[in-house]
Amino acid sequence: MKDPRIEQLARNLIQYSVKLAPGEKLLIEVDGLEVLLAKALIKQAYAVGGVPFLIIHNHELWREMILNCTEEQMAAMASYDLNRVNDMQAYILIRAGENLSEYSGIPAEKMAIYRKHYAQQINGKRYHDTKWCIVRYPNHAMAQQANMSLEDMEDLYFNVCNLDYAKMDHAMGHLVELMDRTDRVRIIGPGTDLTFSILDMPTFKDSGQMNLPDGEVYTMPVRDSVNGVISYNTPSLKEGFVYENIRFEIREGRIVQATANDTDRINTLLDVDFNARYFGEFGIGLNPYIEHVMKDTLFDEKIWGSFHFTPGCVPAGSPGNENWSELHWDIVQIQRPEYGGGEIWFDDVLIRKDGLFIPESLQALNPENLK
Repeated sequence: MKDPRIEQLARNLIQYSVKLAPGEKLLIEVDGLEVLLAKALIKQAYAVGGVPFLIIHNHELWREMILNCTEEQMAAMASYDLNRVNDMQAYILIRAGENLSEYSGIPAEKMAIYRKHYAQQINGKRYHDTKWCIVRYPNHAMAQQANMSLEDMEDLYFNVCNLDYAKMDHAMGHLVELMDRTDRVRIIGPGTDLTFSILDMPTFKDSGQMNLPDGEVYTMPVRDSVNGVISYNTPSLKEGFVYENIRFEIREGRIVQATANDTDRINTLLDVDFNARYFGEFGIGLNPYIEHVMKDTLFDEKIWGSFHFTPGCVPAGSPGNENWSELHWDIVQIQRPEYGGGEIWFDDVLIRKDGLFIPESLQALNPENLK
């Protein structure tokens, strides 16, 4: 029996997220073996007069490619695949891999070649020149990673992804206006006392157009303005390895000391290029259905009562502080009381305490008002 929630999700993706118009070409890329959502997307694309295209992507095979890749090989592959991307008006990626740690163990120098000469080229073109959306799809691997049963994971997933994002988009307006006129930000919490400026940085709403799940408002710190210390209280999966107990000391924008459960490994990652030790994003998580870490960035950065502070590049497709890097790593700190609490201040005014917004104009973004 068909799950009507899949059909609803496909309609939302086609009609709301990428707003596919008659005659427009849509590239559907599937990471893994997911079929039901891909089929529903193809049908919905045809239903609105669009022209769907399909790619099946397999991380196990890509791992073999990357292990012994060369710069020339990756650049050539990027050139071939760019021809297809150039012909598209919209792009939807379904992430449904069976092993999210498949890239674990690939030498750092080979991952750097893949990122620089292939992934960065293809993703840059997609994110700048198409209407795009990335969506995670629930499977046994995702449920196991989140320590959930598949049934519970599916229920959570469809609550999160079929949320009324138009309502959320409207509620985000006051926060965007406030951030647009804010200069100084201070964040306080256990092991964290961080200050930076967001003066004249653009602010963006993520309300279901480019990611599903979604639910964040983000901007960028002025590059050299960040000072202090931040201790992240959530694990973060990056390139097949789960980092925990991440702590950064920052001086004039740059991470001068980084520690974690594998300090050597995290410093190698941060040394991928000069700008990786600077920050490209400050985002505030707002999705009322996402409460705990699932080791999946698309979910974790949207946890209500959280924020993420991102070493490396500015978000894909966003102008900002010009901190371009091969690295973009959304690491999350949750500020709800059960995680130790915390405060966010804008220009000496307390905006959020222990995960809940204080000003009346922002209380529509508290979880009870978004469900």
